[in-house]
Amino acid sequence: MPFIAANGLTETGTGKTIAAGGMNVHYHDIGQGEPVLFLHSYGPGTTAWITFHKVVGALAQHFRCILMDLPNFSKTGPIIYRDGVHAVQARTAVALLDALGIARAHWVGNSQGGQSAMVAAISYPERVTRFVMGGSHIGTGGDRYLMANRPSEGSRATQQAIADPSPDNIRRYLRVHIDDEHLVTDELVEYIHHAHTWSPEFIAARRQSVSLPHDYTPDLPGIAAPVLLIHGRYDRMVPFEVSIAILNHIADSRLVLLNNCGHWPPFEKPAEWIAHVLPFLKGY
Repeated sequence: MPFIAANGLTETGTGKTIAAGGMNVHYHDIGQGEPVLFLHSYGPGTTAWITFHKVVGALAQHFRCILMDLPNFSKTGPIIYRDGVHAVQARTAVALLDALGIARAHWVGNSQGGQSAMVAAISYPERVTRFVMGGSHIGTGGDRYLMANRPSEGSRATQQAIADPSPDNIRRYLRVHIDDEHLVTDELVEYIHHAHTWSPEFIAARRQSVSLPHDYTPDLPGIAAPVLLIHGRYDRMVPFEVSIAILNHIADSRLVLLNNCGHWPPFEKPAEWIAHVLPFLKGY
C-alpha cells in the first residue's frame, strides 16, 4: 500500500466523505484531542494525504487531525466557482468544521492551504485558534516580488503540467517543487497523475472555475491568531521573501526557514517540520 502514515494508517482506510458547503467534502479524521484542520498544497494531483501523511502520525498522538481535500482536488466537489480560490477554500473548510460540530480549531496549511488558513484567520477569526502556513502567497493570484522572478519557475512548471498532465510534465513539475529529486519517485509521479486525471467531471469543473485576484495585504495587521510560518529555503514556487513580508505585517508571528527544502516542507522535511509545528500548536 503506497504512502502509509507513520502510525500504519492508509489513505483509503482513513478516507471519509460528508456533505458540507454544497458539495461532498473528502477528508481524513485521525487521532483525538483538540482539533487541527490541515489544508494541502497547490498543484495538479495534490491531496491532503500526500502533503501530510509523513507528519500526521506524530501529530495524531496529541490532536484530532482532520485532513481536508480542497474543492476540485481528490474527491471534494466537483464545483464550478467564480470567486477568489482561497476564499472558496476557507469557506469550504469552515463548512466542514460546521458539519463535524467543531466550533474552533488550529489550522495547518501548506502552499494554497496555508494561504487559505490565513484567509480564514481574516474572515472567520472566531474559528481559528493558531495557524501554520508555509510556501504561501499573500494575495490570491500571487504577489509582486521585490527580488524574485515572477512568474516563478514553480508556477510555470505547474501551469505546464495543468495544460498537459503527461507523466513527463508531472515529473518535471514535481522536480521543481521538491528540492530532493530522489523523493520524486515513479510511485509519486503515478499517484499525482492519477489524482489529477481520474475524473472527467473534476477536470471539467477545474477548467470552468475562475479564481478572482484579491490582495490580502491590508488585512494582515488585523490577524490576532498566532501564526507560524514555515518556508523552504529553496522554494521555487513561492520565494521565501513572501514569508518575510507576512512576518512584517502580523504582530504575533514567527518564521522558520528550512534548509535544503523546496515547496513541500511536510513532505520533504517531516522530522524538522514536526519539531517546529508540534510545540507551536501546544502553545510552547
